[in-house]
Amino acid sequence: MPATAPSGVPLSRGTGTPGARTRSGVGGTNPVAAGPRRVGNLSFLARLLLVALALAAAIVLSLAVGSRTLPPAEVWDALLRGGDGTTAQVIREMRLPRTLIGLLAGAALGVAGAVLQGLTRNPIAEPGILGLAQGASAAVVIAIAFLGVHTLLGWIWFAFAGAGLAAVAVYAIASRGRGGASPVKLALAGAAINALLASLIAGVLTTRSATLDQFRFWQIGSLTGRDAEVLARLWPFLVIGLVLALAGARGLDALALGEDVARGLGRNVAAVRICGGLGAAVLTGTAVAAAGPIAFVGLAVPHLARALAGPSHRRLLPLAALLGPVVLLVADVVGRIVLPPSEIPAGVMTALIGVPFLIALVRRSGVGA
Repeated sequence: MPATAPSGVPLSRGTGTPGARTRSGVGGTNPVAAGPRRVGNLSFLARLLLVALALAAAIVLSLAVGSRTLPPAEVWDALLRGGDGTTAQVIREMRLPRTLIGLLAGAALGVAGAVLQGLTRNPIAEPGILGLAQGASAAVVIAIAFLGVHTLLGWIWFAFAGAGLAAVAVYAIASRGRGGASPVKLALAGAAINALLASLIAGVLTTRSATLDQFRFWQIGSLTGRDAEVLARLWPFLVIGLVLALAGARGLDALALGEDVARGLGRNVAAVRICGGLGAAVLTGTAVAAAGPIAFVGLAVPHLARALAGPSHRRLLPLAALLGPVVLLVADVVGRIVLPPSEIPAGVMTALIGVPFLIALVRRSGVGA
């Protein structure tokens, strides 16, 4: 006669738990307990597919919409078969590189923002919190004013180096003293470096008007004026940054529970911060080098991804990598059509569109409460 619990519910043999059922009679996974996880996985995959479809639609819009709007069939024909000479030239030499740069910069900013919010446990953290954007800007100003660099391809490497040096400086300052690089110390060090670099930039620009004219083109944040060579030089850094960010996903999940809990779970908090911070620095440097400082994307995209994927960074980071390009490409398309025949740069549109949306998101979800 099977053993019974006090409530009269049969105990499963070998388990000692009420009503536990094992697959095929063998002590294994409880399908009742595993069911919600399978449902959760299916729900996440469905959401991931919807975001992927939204990204595909954003790519089509970016290729088709502009001073001359083209039907999708004509875009497809130009990409695959060459199509009409003028149409093919517009799509392949102008819109396709612009779209690919948007994909690269959007993915980099989205993932970098998610990593930084996880590292600092601060819902309003974004790539600029470590002074990365200001570091890149300061390096470009120095390159223009004192080193005679006047091309976009030349600015890329200075922007990348400036972002990296700023990140190293912030971490070095925050890690000194008791407690190491805590979230509060990182934020304070980032604010100090930001102020220092902003003063440096202002000092150079006020004394060299020619530098201001060139720097303004890069600083505004835009996808125009970039060609395939920019993408070819930067995509390896995007891959490196994504690998570093994804490698630290489990550590970020543990860090979200607090440093003491993360250590109790066997995580090396310093290693998690170094890996995540390095990945965020590489990704932010890549995005800023490719498109200039783009506001809002790194701040808001992680919140959108978290609403769809939940707190797990193993789900959050891939979703942020898809949502970032959607936001940036849609903003770029809106900027092309809102004041024809002129264009509003993507960096301006992300702020104009994103700030009201983020305020509504904070009011509805209680972010940071």
